[in-house]
Amino acid sequence: MNFFKVHGLGNDFILIDARELPSHDWAALAKKCCDRHTGIGADGILLVQNSSVADTRMRIFNSDGSEAEMCGNGIRCFARYVYERGIVSGKIFSVETLAGLMMPEIVERDGKFFGVRVDMGEPKLDCEDIPVTGSGRCVNRELEVLGKKLNFTSVLMGVPHTYVYVDEIDPRAVETLGAAIECAEAFPRRTNVNFVRVIDRNKIEMRTFERGCGPTLACGTGASGAAVANVLTGRGQGEIDVLLKLGSLHTEWAENNHVYMTGPAEFVFEGKMEGETK
Repeated sequence: MNFFKVHGLGNDFILIDARELPSHDWAALAKKCCDRHTGIGADGILLVQNSSVADTRMRIFNSDGSEAEMCGNGIRCFARYVYERGIVSGKIFSVETLAGLMMPEIVERDGKFFGVRVDMGEPKLDCEDIPVTGSGRCVNRELEVLGKKLNFTSVLMGVPHTYVYVDEIDPRAVETLGAAIECAEAFPRRTNVNFVRVIDRNKIEMRTFERGCGPTLACGTGASGAAVANVLTGRGQGEIDVLLKLGSLHTEWAENNHVYMTGPAEFVFEGKMEGETK
């Protein structure tokens, strides 16, 4: 089985063109291949599949085998692949995901690939939609984990995201508190956890503990939701730069209530899996 190793700001994936492949246990394959010691190593696998409702279809499985509804960094890598290999025509196209139809746009500068701008759709803000226990919008709620009381804000940006604002980002807290918050009773379907330091009204620093993956170098859906959380908590504007470990994403909560994310997508290498992959 052929594959491409790809990444968006260090959030890395194994991309497989599965349009002509027989059915597989993709969850088991993800756990096997994403292992960074005995496998290829990645945060998840991306599948290119045919769609009856869009130009193409993307599925994503996390490194623990769970299937995610959507992935912001993943869809940029996916979009570059299907565009450059002629699977779709035109620089704007539709992608079927479990979170609904997404509309990536290929961005070029001086005739060369620069990045991908994605219409991430409309955020959902009510507790029952995210989901979070309780009712109404989930803004500045209180949560106690590991003996600490925290304030958090949550939105659904294709997948559930929770934001904890801090004065400084401690990598140890990202891992320990992130794991505890992900599985807290307040989140019936678990949640991605984002630790945010506000630099100014147009710029934040963010680190993410991803549901089903753990700490990752970047999170596109998290960066997208951060523009929304910024406004909901009164901390800044709806158009921001999100500084991540290896670079930044530009996100905007626009007047039409859609969130737009722009960022890079890189190919690392191409390979072939040997042996039993079913």
